[in-house]
Amino acid sequence: MDPDFEDALARASACSPFLKLQLEARPDVTELLRAGSIEGALEKARLSGDDAPDIGASLRRERSATALAVGVGDLAGALPLERVVGALSDLADRALGEALRSAIAARTPDAEPRGFAIVALGKLGSRELNYSSDVDLLFLFDPETLPVKPGEEPARAAVRIGQSLIELIQKRDGEGYVFRVDLRLRPSPEVTPIALPAGAAISYYESSALPWERAAFVRARIVGGDARLGAYFLDAIHPFVWRRSLDFGAIEELRAITRRIRDHYAQGQRFGPGYDLKRGRGGIREIEFFAQIHQLIHGGREPSLRAPATLDALAALAKAGRIPADEASDLAAAYRLFRTIEHRLQMVDDRQTHNLPEDAGALDNVARLHGLADGRVLLDLLEPHVERVAAIYGGLGEADGSELPRDPQALEARLSAVGFEDAAAGRLRIEGWRSGRARSLRGAASRVAFEAMLPALIEAFGDSPDGMRAMNRFDDVVTKLPSGVNFYRLLQARPGLIRTLATILAHAPALAEQLGRRPELLDGLIDASAFEPTRAVDALARDFARPEREGEDYQILLDRVRRRVNGARFALGVQLVAAHSDPLEVAGGYARVAEAAIRVLADATIAEFEAVHGRVPGSELVILGLGRLGGEALTHASDLDLIYLFSGTHEAQSDGARPLRATDYFNRLAPRITAALSVPTAAGPLYDVDTRLRPSGADGLIAVSLPSFADYQTTRAWTWEHMALTRARPVYGSDEARGALGNIVESILLQPRDVAGLVADTAKMRAEIAAHKPAKGPYDIKLGDGGLVDLEFAVQTLQLRHGAALHPQLERAVRALAEAGLIPCEIVSAHNLLTRMLVMFRLVSPSSDAPPEATRPLVAQACGMADWESLLAAHDEARHRIFKLWRDVAADKGE
Repeated sequence: MDPDFEDALARASACSPFLKLQLEARPDVTELLRAGSIEGALEKARLSGDDAPDIGASLRRERSATALAVGVGDLAGALPLERVVGALSDLADRALGEALRSAIAARTPDAEPRGFAIVALGKLGSRELNYSSDVDLLFLFDPETLPVKPGEEPARAAVRIGQSLIELIQKRDGEGYVFRVDLRLRPSPEVTPIALPAGAAISYYESSALPWERAAFVRARIVGGDARLGAYFLDAIHPFVWRRSLDFGAIEELRAITRRIRDHYAQGQRFGPGYDLKRGRGGIREIEFFAQIHQLIHGGREPSLRAPATLDALAALAKAGRIPADEASDLAAAYRLFRTIEHRLQMVDDRQTHNLPEDAGALDNVARLHGLADGRVLLDLLEPHVERVAAIYGGLGEADGSELPRDPQALEARLSAVGFEDAAAGRLRIEGWRSGRARSLRGAASRVAFEAMLPALIEAFGDSPDGMRAMNRFDDVVTKLPSGVNFYRLLQARPGLIRTLATILAHAPALAEQLGRRPELLDGLIDASAFEPTRAVDALARDFARPEREGEDYQILLDRVRRRVNGARFALGVQLVAAHSDPLEVAGGYARVAEAAIRVLADATIAEFEAVHGRVPGSELVILGLGRLGGEALTHASDLDLIYLFSGTHEAQSDGARPLRATDYFNRLAPRITAALSVPTAAGPLYDVDTRLRPSGADGLIAVSLPSFADYQTTRAWTWEHMALTRARPVYGSDEARGALGNIVESILLQPRDVAGLVADTAKMRAEIAAHKPAKGPYDIKLGDGGLVDLEFAVQTLQLRHGAALHPQLERAVRALAEAGLIPCEIVSAHNLLTRMLVMFRLVSPSSDAPPEATRPLVAQACGMADWESLLAAHDEARHRIFKLWRDVAADKGE
């Protein structure tokens, strides 16, 4: 619909005494509006104070003229909501900047306006200022750089600058005022001066701030003064606002604020005449809080969600899948309508009001200003949106209201009813938690959050195959947690996670141990993508490498990569125990995660090293992965078998401030990469790294040149070293260097063999392994007769003997040998079965003992079997086939 300025001007004159006055007082702006030139009117308004006698009068004239242009442009439909609030916010930014410069110049005329910063919060911070609004500000100063008069204390000077600024902005005269200033959002406003030292403010937010203050800073920005000082402050409090771990405590904190608002403004909660559009149930504040709650929960990990403006935040949350798209759309539509009607209320008399008039005539007047027939039509327009917002906001984090009884007999009865066989043991465990002995349950907030989620937790444990085992493992988590409030609130807010947690605790001791160390690992399971197939290495590496904030140092990077990599590994383990993915697919996912971690940490370590030692011209590091990493089939517990190599000549020298010859350079660099991958940091451990497969083993250099590697493998390597190369795959380096290394490996594997000597060597090695490393029991999937080690020896012997099926993935090599007629086709299924069992056992029974009774059906299902007995029968048959294959290969010396 085209803008209708004539109708807008008529409604403004008839229904808004304030706009009527401005139309008469600003004929130059009025004429531009009557001509339909909204941009011309806005520009004229911006310049309207140029001929004023002083800065105060200039700002007041500009504000009045802008209010006229924006108001009529809004009524005419020429300015969407974003332009309306943006124009008002831009005006405030200009006014505050000018007022601050004037206040400093009046006291210290020759001084630069530095050492004083204005931080905007609330709607000015998000550039969503109301038509008739105050501005929520925080004044900060730097005692070292603030301009002061001779002998004046910086703190007193800052207060006087702030007072002068407020006087300029708030003063009323016949031409109106600029803005009302509200400084009550500063720390402890009842006792603190109006301007605070930046360091003191940072200390407050780091140690003493209240929960609602986090939400306030979602919309904070610098609007005037010393931009460097303001940026320093906001950067310093960044961890306070955007926490790395998902903070579901934000839900209850902001809902509590909502309850207090509803109680305090009780008269405006009920929809109808008198309804408070801002604070009422289903109003503007609840839309803003809905967005901010989800931003506080997820924004610490997802910078794209930190949009200050409400409409932008809703769109970002929907795009990221954090809120349903239909809810985001409905809330955005309601927000636009509510803010528009709020502006109509304020346009009438330029008052900061948010309530629909109780008087019928006044309500009809607001409706007519908006272009409606009467107040009844306005209420009918608003009501469905109010109800929809209230329903969406009311669904946040609702508890079921049930509590576990404290009476021992009643508690045992409840436990029996949900499926606990030993209800007395369960009762004792719960009573132990309620005693508060665990550190994570000593605070009042932790205990409240714990009791709120406990009924759903106990029900999930009762439904699990071994509820008491899950409960006992949860006790380990409770005991190890340094602070539990956020973890317990997370479980309360996401009942689906409780069921996943029960499954983890019942079946996977390895995952339960990880949770005990890092409960925030559960955060990553909120997103459905945690259960999707693992992405490609490039995509994973981009994710692992993405910084959380500017200026990360190397140690922070190591911690961040560990958190993300271990989160991905944890999610893969959960896919297994949740029966969500094939263990073979998960094994490939583990390998892709590891390769991405190698890439990111090697890149970072090399960058650190190059800063001191420079680069070796014509050389680069290349990493060869072997074993399960090379074969792209890791388990939860796999270490990384690596060989470090470098291209170019060992005689070259680096070009940095502290140059090194190539051999020294790469032999100092490689251990640093090993440390980056393996040394535990504050974020925990990552991988064990094994470099003993390098040339000459533990006695050799940790990094050798590609030519030296080729020479060693061609002239001096043992048979077992060539067997290891059948599972070798370059995992780091440029495409050119990887290709060169791949060609070396292929040429070594294809060289002619003495068949009798090859078979004799492999048989001897297998016998030595059997003698020195016997199977731990009947469920040691790798060792023992017919295990995966026998299969690998048989396959590798055939690969070297025939120069065929040279693929590092064992499954693909087995298939290729079967297709070539070199092994029975049944070996393919035998390999797949044992590999699935290995991947599952590493997670549910790391000691290779029989899994607990309750876990056996899970293992059988993951391996494609109907039950445990069927799995055992298939396992025995697979091992029999593999053992026969190995005996046949070891006996065939080609004579």
